Amino acid sequence: MTPELTRRIRQCFDEASRDERNFPSTIDPGILHVKLLLEHLGDLERKRVLDVGCGKGRFARVLQAEHAGARIWGLDISVEMLRFVPAGIRVSAGLMTALPFADDCFDAAYAVESLEHAVEIERAVSEICRVVKPGGRIAIIDKNAAQKGRLATPDWERWFGQKELERLLGRYCRRVASRPLSYWEDVPPDGLFLAWLAAK
Repeated sequence: MTPELTRRIRQCFDEASRDERNFPSTIDPGILHVKLLLEHLGDLERKRVLDVGCGKGRFARVLQAEHAGARIWGLDISVEMLRFVPAGIRVSAGLMTALPFADDCFDAAYAVESLEHAVEIERAVSEICRVVKPGGRIAIIDKNAAQKGRLATPDWERWFGQKELERLLGRYCRRVASRPLSYWEDVPPDGLFLAWLAAK
């Protein structure tokens, strides 16, 4: 990714930090995205967890409430977004393609609707897997390439196919599964969101 594109993406999210309607600080803990994360990541007591592309920390906030003993880090390209992350969650400004953490230092990591902005997707997946310990859990929730065009997106944003991301995670993880995902239990998935769940 070029320095100019990095600057554009950072500026876009710095500006978006002022838009609470479309980029909220909180999320309903009842949505399936949250429930699936909690289920897949399991018991996080005294575990180190990384929220990759955390934005304002809406998912980290729920994990913190559910697992008071977890040590949660949030990483985002936008310092302005990180200003909204709640106290108790450690924050770091940086890129998904060059995570500022040592190998095998987290017990779990997740990326919800953020990998699509990494530009260099293979490198970002490699980095997420690098910082998670053997045996650790990884969850990615993002949009399905088969549904591209349903939403207006910036020119850098990339959606992925189900098998494509399975293959990328499979290079580093011993177990990978994926499935369509809805927001609510009583609403069938419409194909827009996919969840990839892995164990390193």
